Amino acid sequence: MFIDAHAHLDDPILSEREQEIVNAAKEAGVGVIVNASSDLPSSEASVALAARRENVYAVIGVHPHEAKTYSDEVEKRLVALSKEKKVVALGEIGLDYHYDLSPRETQKAVLEREIRLADELSLPVVFHVREAYEDFNAIIERNLRYLTHGCLLHCYGGSAELAKYYSKTLDAYFSFGGVLTFAKHKEQVLQVIPQNRLLLETDCPYMTPVPFRGTPNEPKHIPIIAEKMAALCGTSIEEIERVTTENALRFYRIQV
Repeated sequence: MFIDAHAHLDDPILSEREQEIVNAAKEAGVGVIVNASSDLPSSEASVALAARRENVYAVIGVHPHEAKTYSDEVEKRLVALSKEKKVVALGEIGLDYHYDLSPRETQKAVLEREIRLADELSLPVVFHVREAYEDFNAIIERNLRYLTHGCLLHCYGGSAELAKYYSKTLDAYFSFGGVLTFAKHKEQVLQVIPQNRLLLETDCPYMTPVPFRGTPNEPKHIPIIAEKMAALCGTSIEEIERVTTENALRFYRIQV
């Protein structure tokens, strides 16, 4: 069984085909899908999706793009949602300086609030970091005492040196998606990450792997990503399936 450790099935591009997509994933051997959120409405949608789909789990939180929407009221609702039994992490949270859809100072302030919220709720965190590693690292250093339940650097795009730093500093896991099939130098990063810290993801409907670039990504593509990860790691796809599934279940504390 494979696990898609980070998906967005509630995205409008996919939501109307929910049943078809879940069925196709199952046929491809993807037994669990973890649905991440970007704001309060998508957090509500993720929880509802997990409630009606046996093999779907929810991650709730406010993405850096939507940091400007964060408020005391949003936080209270996230606390309430966190009590639902299939909520497994807080995320995706972090910093994104590529688009600056929320002011950078707001992103930083909200990230610190959400890190501390995750600690209060005893939840692991799922991080999104894009073109903001210096500020992200500074925030991490200031908040290490609150990062005691594990963290996932989703769609990891940092360097091998940064991966070593996160492995040393945090209880860190790293997930990779379709980018493995078209980006260069990923083998250098994979070589420094222990295999018991690797996860597979699609980030669907985004980051579609080769040869399906230009179409919406889906969990059914996880085996393609696993095959590429196996090649880059110099191991078998069966071994990647085994270790990434074990890692995802451990990180998210999912029992199947």
